[in-house]
Amino acid sequence: MNGNIFNSKGVHVGIVMDDAVFGLKGQKLYDLKGSNIYKLNGDLVGHLPDARGEKKRLDKATDKLFPQQ
Repeated sequence: MNGNIFNSKGVHVGIVMDDAVFGLKGQKLYDLKGSNIYKLNGDLVGHLPDARGEKKRLDKATDKLFPQQ
């Protein structure tokens, strides 16, 4: 699953590449297992919606994972 992540306001906040989530500056932020988002230490912190395609839009509860730059 590859694509872009947008927050609930439609702002581009991250990129999904294979089994990782990256910030816009290229830093690895989270691991991705299925639709679940995990911190790099293994803690579950949220999930991506089950959206098909390259654009993933977060709900408001998950926005906090990607502070706006």
